[in-house]
Amino acid sequence: MKRFKTLLSNIFIMAIISAFIVSCSAKAGQRAEENMNIRMQEENKRESASSKEAFTIVDRAGNEIIIPEEINSIISLAPSITEILIDLGFGDKLVLVDAQTKALVDLPKDIESVDLMTPDTEQMIVLKPDIVFASNITSIGGTDPTAQLIAADITIAFIPTSNSIEEIYEDIMFIAQVLQVEDKGEALVNQTKERIAKIEEISKTIEEKDKKTVFFEIAALPQIYSFGSNVYLNEMIELIGAKNILASKEGWMSVSEEAIVAADPDVILTNVNYIEEPVEEIKSRTGWENVKAIKNNNVYYIDNKTSSLPNHNIVQALEEMAKAVYPDKY
Repeated sequence: MKRFKTLLSNIFIMAIISAFIVSCSAKAGQRAEENMNIRMQEENKRESASSKEAFTIVDRAGNEIIIPEEINSIISLAPSITEILIDLGFGDKLVLVDAQTKALVDLPKDIESVDLMTPDTEQMIVLKPDIVFASNITSIGGTDPTAQLIAADITIAFIPTSNSIEEIYEDIMFIAQVLQVEDKGEALVNQTKERIAKIEEISKTIEEKDKKTVFFEIAALPQIYSFGSNVYLNEMIELIGAKNILASKEGWMSVSEEAIVAADPDVILTNVNYIEEPVEEIKSRTGWENVKAIKNNNVYYIDNKTSSLPNHNIVQALEEMAKAVYPDKY
């Protein structure tokens, strides 16, 4: 009987040991499979990275250009483009920018710069950039760098100044496609759309009869400058539920004092930053004292950079405009 019990005990112990060995083997097999999957994923990533090839694309100006296999050095000749590059994670790839960008955007002090309208082409060629992003302002300046850069086997991608928010989205996606980071471009566009949607949701509650009229000044006396329709700033005024007093006209324009006074706007906005106290300057203008915006003290400064550079950061200016025009709504 004792032998029988001992035998049963030994069998039970062996069963436990066998189960333990099987369990360990299964876990070891599972770990081996997981490690194999990880190695395969890493290998796929390496193969994907090494399989990058040059490709052809049409830039925002309609030019067919060849994008190199890798982009490790970038020149940007427009502040709006530079900000997009930085927010897509390519700020460390910038080797040269235009002087205006250097003054507006937080960049390393030792980064080289050129004049926006007359860029030094030789200076750019020496840096051997993989790609140059430029606006149409560069191409209409005193020196068009296109031919020389192409002759030096450097890709130049033109992005004309956008006139609508939808075009700004397309600019972002074009740059993201060139840099092969479409997911980051989509994220940037979607974040912007979400913030704009919140503004639109509130603006829809403003009835037509309650919509305020707005004059937005982008250059002060002696030659006042503003804009009509087909300009993203006009679109922004409409998005917050207001009306541009110059909406019947089109594009960027100079405007007379008489026209503004006659339109009698409810609110005046300005992003002029080259004179001291631009708001006070407007309030003190002779002959403007009976304008509703002046009488009711509804003259406001809107951040110059976020309102004047056509990229995703316009949403910050949009939120400022909304709070200035309708403080009780936003």
